[in-house]
Amino acid sequence: MTNLLTLNNVHKIFSPGTVNENHVLRGIDLELEQGDFTTVIGSNGAGKSTLLNAISGTFMIDEGDIELLDKRLNRMPAFQRAQYISRVFQDPQMGTARDLTIEENLAVAYKRGQKKSLGLAITNDMRDLFREKLAKLNMGLEDRLKVRASSLSGGQRQVLTLLMAVLQTPELLLLDEHTAALDPRASTMVLALTEELVEEDRISTLMITHNMEDAVRYGNRLIMLHQGHIVKDIRGSEKENLTVDDLMNMFQENTGTVSDSLVLS
Repeated sequence: MTNLLTLNNVHKIFSPGTVNENHVLRGIDLELEQGDFTTVIGSNGAGKSTLLNAISGTFMIDEGDIELLDKRLNRMPAFQRAQYISRVFQDPQMGTARDLTIEENLAVAYKRGQKKSLGLAITNDMRDLFREKLAKLNMGLEDRLKVRASSLSGGQRQVLTLLMAVLQTPELLLLDEHTAALDPRASTMVLALTEELVEEDRISTLMITHNMEDAVRYGNRLIMLHQGHIVKDIRGSEKENLTVDDLMNMFQENTGTVSDSLVLS
């Protein structure tokens, strides 16, 4: 397999040299292979979202290297990394423009990485593509292209955000607890669609979750963060045969704690 993403000795310190100094990432080493679907767990404050922020370019790291294929990302701003990296956040409202219609939101995603031009200029071919993609979701959204995103439920909006994230297949998909704000039924639906879309195009994915059952159920690999370090990396047959009880025991063994921020369902 080909390495897609490499993090070498990555550090991130907030408010350095002050009484509020917080050394969140403490020498992260990680290699993600093309096609990996990796779940990420850890207690609150372990560095999970900071890790995704570092990869996506929300801020620059203080030490180390981040490479995506042959591109060194260290000083590349977030808007340039967005050509290669898509991200879905916990809040369903963050990935869509509420005052744009479904088709307008999809058109923005469709034109990601293309030369900017005035207007969205949605063609009939684009609409046909949007309907085709939406129809696969079995939610009836293909018949609501002219409906504004603000009128959708949280689950529907997160599904739209997810589809936007993969409409132009990214090199890397980052999922930052993207079902945490949804009710259980919507969460189950979005996760099932996530797995389907990721597997369809073998999109390399990092998915943060607090749900241990989801961490076990999804992906071919699992990494455990604790106090800014990767303390466990589970893959292959070990991941395939992993149970929730196994994971709970591993978490306690590797962190010395039983975290109430991790849930079973």
